[in-house]
This record gives sequence, C-alpha cells and structure tokens, in this order.
Amino acid sequence: MAPPHPRRPIAKDRFAALFPTLKVQTYQDPTSRGPGSPHVHRTLRIWNPEKPQVKNSTEFWDVRSKTCTATVQLGGEGLTIAWAADGSVVMVGRKDDTLIPITIHPTPTAQPSHAPALQTNQCTFNHTSPPTHLLLTRGDGSVTISSYPTLQTLHTLHAHTSSCLSLALSPTSRYLAIGGSDALISLYDTTDWVCKRTLTNLTGAVKSVGFSFDGSFVVGGSDEGNVLEVAHTESGEYVGKVDIGASGGCGVVAWHPGRYWIAWAGEGGGLKILGAAGGQL
Repeated sequence: MAPPHPRRPIAKDRFAALFPTLKVQTYQDPTSRGPGSPHVHRTLRIWNPEKPQVKNSTEFWDVRSKTCTATVQLGGEGLTIAWAADGSVVMVGRKDDTLIPITIHPTPTAQPSHAPALQTNQCTFNHTSPPTHLLLTRGDGSVTISSYPTLQTLHTLHAHTSSCLSLALSPTSRYLAIGGSDALISLYDTTDWVCKRTLTNLTGAVKSVGFSFDGSFVVGGSDEGNVLEVAHTESGEYVGKVDIGASGGCGVVAWHPGRYWIAWAGEGGGLKILGAAGGQL
C-alpha cells in the first residue's frame, strides 16, 4: 500500500485552531492484559489506522510475506533499535550498552559491535542515503554526533544535567530534539549545534520525542502525567494539548509520516491515534 500524500504544512495559528477538532481512535490488542503482562513486550502488531477492529490487524515481521525473513543473534538482550533512512542498516542497542549494526542486503548480517564507554540510550541516523552520521544519547546528559560507520565522535552536546533518554532529528534535518530524565526537551539547531529553546511542560522523564512530517511541531512522551502537549518548533510555543487520561502515561509517541496525527502507547496496553477518528487537520 502506497503511503498517503502528505498534506500541505499549515501555519502555527491555524494548527492551534484546528488541533482541538482531532478525535482519538483506540486500537486494543487482545493479547495485552495491562501492566506486567509478558505479551506487551513480546508482540508486534500492525494496524491499519482506518480499521480499528483487531481482525484487521496482523502480527508479523515482513509486510509482504507475513513471516519472519531472517534471524540475527545479538549475543545479549536487545533494548533499542534505529533504522537508517534508506533501509540499508539497522542499529541495535543491547542492554549492556553495546551497539550492533546489522546490514540488510543481501542478507541481514551483524557487523562488528561497538562498546561505548558511557551508558547509551536511544540513537538515530541522519537522513542521508547511505547514512553518514549516528547520534547517540548518553547517561551523563550528553549527546554525541559520530561518523558512520566508524562511529568516531565528531561533536558532543552537553544537553542535560541528567541522563539523555530520547532524541529525534526533524525531517528537514534543521533541528535535533533531545528528551531527558529531567523532564525537559531541548531543541538544537544543527547548523551550529546550539540549543535554541527548551520545552518544560512535561512532568516526567521524556522517554520518546518526535517531529511532525514537516518538522513544524514537536511532541514528547513520558510515563508520568496525563497530558500530551504539542509545541511549535520555531517558537517553542505550545499549540495543542491532548488529555490521555490516567492510563500510566505514554512512554512512546509518534507522528504520522504525512498528516498531523499522533499515535501513542502507554503501560496500560493498547494504541491510540489522535486524528484517525476524524478532524480538520
């Protein structure tokens, strides 16, 4: 299925006016039984946003064959994963902070691992094809920009006073958003690697952060609190708020690749998408 054409970007004030019209659709996985259930972390389910019934979702690995196409041994417990934009490589972070690049073609193959000296949380590649840089969050509150595939450190951002947990590079590559355990999101301009603004409305550690398809808006997810707040990237002004209820927060948030829709999942199990049930954005 081809992805939908992205809608035209809209201005901050119009976004703020139309955001409240978006409605939430819930997608409930019957194998998820709430906090503590082993199924929450061991099942991958693919949903069609326009068909919330579980009969229209599928558990599988390859969207064409619906089967697992290959298995790569990591030598330890995997914790994080990041795809290159061109799909040529996936970087897996083990729980012991070891990084393992897996090249995809001609067959998925683990390359020599890297063991950084510092605790490593999430990582992301730059948007070039093939990738030339890897950005890594660190336990000491820093983010490193490294060359790829050598992983030689090129630049270090001393971004937060406590552990950096999440990061996202805007689709335009202009901004880097960094979420920390200090409940802050810092926005860095990649042209000079200077922090331009800090978002402060979260109530807990920022486990996930993401940009809208056009890079104009940013949102972060936390395991604490009951509100998602959307900020305008260029000004830092908050332009939208989503009441997610007392469901244990939302540690994972993601934007639709071509619309102003936001998906999130929390410890209570299930998936919700703001915009899939209707609205004017």
